Amino acid sequence: MNAENTPIDISKMAASIGNLGGKVALITGASSGIGAATAKLFSKLGASVALTGRNEENLQRVGQDCTKALVIPGDLVKEDDTKKVLETTISHYGCLDVLVNCAGIIELGNIENTTLEQYDKLFNINVRSIYHLTMLAVPHLIKTKGNIVNVSSVNGLRAFPNVLAYCMSKSAVDQFTRCVALELAGKQVRVNAVNPGVTVTELQKRGGLDPDAYEKFLERSKETHALGRPGQPDEVAAAIAFLASDSASFITGVTIPVDGGRHAMCPR
Repeated sequence: MNAENTPIDISKMAASIGNLGGKVALITGASSGIGAATAKLFSKLGASVALTGRNEENLQRVGQDCTKALVIPGDLVKEDDTKKVLETTISHYGCLDVLVNCAGIIELGNIENTTLEQYDKLFNINVRSIYHLTMLAVPHLIKTKGNIVNVSSVNGLRAFPNVLAYCMSKSAVDQFTRCVALELAGKQVRVNAVNPGVTVTELQKRGGLDPDAYEKFLERSKETHALGRPGQPDEVAAAIAFLASDSASFITGVTIPVDGGRHAMCPR
């Protein structure tokens, strides 16, 4: 739902973004939320998509909503699964033009109560898996002069209490984006990131918020975002699609807030 509480017209959105026809895109975290929205939008824009995620049932449903989709269930924390996802994509499609690193989790906690186990879990999923998959994908992206879009967070740009390890992991994704963009620019591979604000997905619920706390969290988001509401997955997907398209051919190394102005807000 948008600010007027009406559904977003994905077809109209797709028409205004551009064309990904002929492109092959690998999208992680595609079984729900922003990853699922990105998969569906890329498909509408003409891309052939390879989708991976841990929830096979959800992943299959998303794949059914796409015109050309290869579904590859896997856990990117497991190195063998990561290798399988990349190798299966290349074996099936023969090339790779776009890598969207969307898989990620959140957990609540501060310096006094975040365990090392939680810290490692967050960094393994939010940072290490991105590093590994990108490393494997780069030789194929160099061949196609393709590009990478990482899904970070406004938490990578600004400091927030009680989500310490999450904020640290997303700031690592932002720095990874900038560094790899410089490393691959000479080979004409672009690397960018989007930094969503609060987006209506299952992320916070999976991170520990019960239904009542989540509703209060969304209500509070009306005050913490300049546009007066949380975002929708389709709105973030649109920014990802733009960065992946030839319309962004001179953009690399950026971290773009898609956060209703939250990154610009300061308490008074």
